[in-house]
Amino acid sequence: MMSDMAPEQSFQEQRPRLFSLAYRMLGSAADAEDVLQDAWLRLQAADAASIESAGAWLTTVVTRLCLDQLKSARQRRESYVGPWLPEPLPTEPAPDRESISMAFLLLLEQLTPAERATYLLHEVFDYSHAEIAEIIGTTAANCRQLALRAKTHLRERRPRFAPSVESHERLLAQFLTAVQGGQLEPLKQLLSDEVVLRSDGGGKASAATRPVEGSERVARFFLGLAGKMARHPLPITFRILSVNGWPALVTLESGRIVFVLSIESDGQRIHALYSVLNPDKLVAVERALQAQTSSEN
Repeated sequence: MMSDMAPEQSFQEQRPRLFSLAYRMLGSAADAEDVLQDAWLRLQAADAASIESAGAWLTTVVTRLCLDQLKSARQRRESYVGPWLPEPLPTEPAPDRESISMAFLLLLEQLTPAERATYLLHEVFDYSHAEIAEIIGTTAANCRQLALRAKTHLRERRPRFAPSVESHERLLAQFLTAVQGGQLEPLKQLLSDEVVLRSDGGGKASAATRPVEGSERVARFFLGLAGKMARHPLPITFRILSVNGWPALVTLESGRIVFVLSIESDGQRIHALYSVLNPDKLVAVERALQAQTSSEN
C-alpha cells in the first residue's frame, strides 16, 4: 500500500522504470522528464490511501500522459524541418539494447500510439494484456489485436543488430578511419548497397533535409563533410560514447557537440546512419560527456 510509504519514496523507487517507458514511448528524454514531473505532481495531489499499488498507478498515469503527448507530437512532426529522429540518450550501463536503439525507436514511430503503448508494456515491461487494458482503458481482446498488429508491422521491418557491442564499435571505428582518410572505396565497402543516412537538424542546424540513399552517395556525403572539417578554423575532435545502448560517434568543435552519429549494423556492414544535429536534442549527451570528462580528470 502506498499509504505505508511516503509519496516521494514511492515515486523515486519507480522513477527509472517510468522514465524508460516514457522515453521509449516519446523518443525524447526532455519530453519524458516533463511527463514524469506531471506524474509526480498528480501523485502529490492524489489520495494516498486509495492507491493500492504506486507502481501500477504511476504506470497508468505515465502511459496515458504519453498517449496524450503523442497525439500533439504527430502534428508537430508534420511541420518539422527535415527528418525527425529520436533524442540521443546516453546509456551506461546499457539497458535492453534493441528496444532502446535509435533504429527501433524510429520504427516505433510508424505504430499508432495505442499500438506502441501495448507493444512496449507487453514485450518490454512484461505486463499482461489484461493489465494493459486497465492502463490504456480498453479490453484485453482489443489489446491482443493491438499487440498482434504491432508485432506484425515490426517483424516486417525489424532493424539489424550487431552480434556484440565490440563488433559494432569496431565497425564504427573503421568508418571514422575511412572518412578521415578520404578513402572512397574502403568507405563504400563498409556500407550496404541500400544504406540510408537520416539527418535531424530541426531547422536549427545545417543538415540534409532529405535522406541520403545508397553507398556511393552516403560515402561521398561524409567525405565532403570531412573535407569541410579539415578546413575548419576550430579544432574538431571525436569521442565514442554509449548512446541508445550502442557505441555512437560524438563530434565536437572546441569541446562543443556538433552532432551525434548512430549506426545500424549487422557487425559487418552499416545499413543505416542517424545523425542528430538539432542542439535541443543534444543536451543529455552534453551532460554525459561533461560527467565523463570530470571523472577522468
